[in-house]
Amino acid sequence: MSENLLRHELSPYLLQHADNPVHWRPWGQAALAAAQAENKPILLSVGYAACHWCHIMAHESFEDEATAAVINRLYIPIKVDREERPDIDQIYMAALHSLGEQGGWPLTMFLTPDGEPVWGGTYFPKTARYGRPAFVDILDEVARLFREEPAKIAQNRAYVMQRLAERTPGDGAVAVDRALLDTASDRLLSLMDTDNGGTRGAPKFPQAALLELLWRAAERTEEARYADAVLLTLRAIANGGIYDHIGGGFARYSTDARWLVPHFEKMLYDNAQLIELMTEAWLKTGEPLFAERVTETVTWLEREMKLPGGAFAASLDADSEGHEGRFYVWQRSEVLDVLGAEEGARFADAYDITDAGNWEGTSIPNRIGRGAFGPDEATAFATDRTKLLARRAGRVRAATDDKVLADWNGLAIAALAAAGTAFARPDWIALAERAYDFVTREMSDSGRLAHAWRDGKATYPGLATDYAAMIKAALALHAATLQSRWLTRAEALAAILRAHHWNTAQPGYFLAADDATDLILRPRADTDEATPSATGLMAQNLVRLWHLTGTDAYRTDVDAILGSAGTAVAANLFATASLLNALDLRLSATDAVVVRGEHDDGAALIAAVRRAGTRVVLSVFDGTATLPAAHPAAGKTTLGGKATAYVCRNETCSLPITDAAALAAALAAPA
Repeated sequence: MSENLLRHELSPYLLQHADNPVHWRPWGQAALAAAQAENKPILLSVGYAACHWCHIMAHESFEDEATAAVINRLYIPIKVDREERPDIDQIYMAALHSLGEQGGWPLTMFLTPDGEPVWGGTYFPKTARYGRPAFVDILDEVARLFREEPAKIAQNRAYVMQRLAERTPGDGAVAVDRALLDTASDRLLSLMDTDNGGTRGAPKFPQAALLELLWRAAERTEEARYADAVLLTLRAIANGGIYDHIGGGFARYSTDARWLVPHFEKMLYDNAQLIELMTEAWLKTGEPLFAERVTETVTWLEREMKLPGGAFAASLDADSEGHEGRFYVWQRSEVLDVLGAEEGARFADAYDITDAGNWEGTSIPNRIGRGAFGPDEATAFATDRTKLLARRAGRVRAATDDKVLADWNGLAIAALAAAGTAFARPDWIALAERAYDFVTREMSDSGRLAHAWRDGKATYPGLATDYAAMIKAALALHAATLQSRWLTRAEALAAILRAHHWNTAQPGYFLAADDATDLILRPRADTDEATPSATGLMAQNLVRLWHLTGTDAYRTDVDAILGSAGTAVAANLFATASLLNALDLRLSATDAVVVRGEHDDGAALIAAVRRAGTRVVLSVFDGTATLPAAHPAAGKTTLGGKATAYVCRNETCSLPITDAAALAAALAAPA
């Protein structure tokens, strides 16, 4: 079929390519059948809307008539949005890694007509440069090999497919215990940048799961060095150019070691995870900086990312007017024009906005190396930022990828629920509830989730990450509202996830459902990327579900997952931090059971629990703790009719506690 078929798709990234002269097809059985019928190899191109180098390759090659003619003549070209189909991206990125390549996006892979990978790379320039061959030369040579040297193609195919089929089963060789947690935490701490925060070197990513691992180590060991590393990193991120000081929200990563120069794309998942981390840091330290960044970022989410219906968009692009970061950078003269000479100079000096600029002749606002504002300064500069935001609104905006992803929304919902609880912002909790309701209303069929949605079109079946994140969201809303409906929803989603994604052979989850029909294999969901893996995230969910319900099947599953994870964790700490965080929660989770009296709602006790950190699982009952007999708090009741709390660890509960200060002290004691 000699036409570009992407105009029918839901993904904004695919729609960006709908007018290319390349005869793109979306991934699916129809595209694979066409390749088989025409006996042509497949050119697979995977990218995403906010990907800078994807835009460059598209402009150079996919918009070029001559290059497109070569592609159309020699290949069946398929374009994939990695955010819409992370299962496909994971398979073929793993294939590229098996060939010894580092990987990245755009991902450019050459496949057999059956969809099996043979060779690939990332960005290929139109003409040879950067030490990379010209894209057309690559296209011609790979097609020639398919025609003239099929034995080489078959050899590559067999090698890559064998590597993809390999598994690392848990063999019991590595004990999964506190010693493993301590070893991993020390190893990670040794890699941290003690001057700038984050891991040493550049580029620097927020790496939320790794920061959570160190934060948990601080709570577990009561050693300040772990928390100090996290707080240094969060302060650096909060003050750096990676943070949008004018409009709020965090960019994807910093290209330098000081957090100054971001890659300007803003992703929903980064902001969700940083809201959650900074909320936790504020609960521990009370630092105004963290409260400010959480508040400003939630304000940005509501202003720029919230879609009609209440869910959140996936990302904002880095580029506008063909230039990365143009929407976000400033000239000192423009600041003075908006604020006036005196006030403008004061603001520019405070935010490192200079005549020469701090990046490519322009200035990225930042507060690196500067102390906190005094109260009067903070008020004045907040007013200034509002004026500058209004001026910036007149610029050409970076594009919004307005598809809704269930997993990224789940992370955002959980973060909003936690922050809304910590900062006493019921409007944030309501924002989270509306987003949750959108996902389960518009992206659900017979209880099963879709992964992506846009303009009434949805991508089914959902992935394990969607269920894990939405279960996390439901549990966070349960903790925030104490409404039983959220726990009911979490359990319903957990049952569907287990029915369609559970891996019996090696406990954990497959990323794709058991009825997905367009994959060459089912990728596992055990590896962290910029977001926690479904298996790691769900393992934490299972611990919480067990503590909240006393249903032993949840404990059985999480123990099976963690019991088989030791070898994988030992082999790759960076890719399995979420599993280690689940292990920490499994070993140290504390039940705080509050039983309300007839005339005592236990508000003070509940507030004390909510300040106690992520290890504590709150349950609230009226009159009697109606839990299964196996739960240590089953049947606990009030003391003298007053609201009463019980702190339960290791199957044993404390004596009844009716005083909030005493409860806080009991919860702060080492697990």
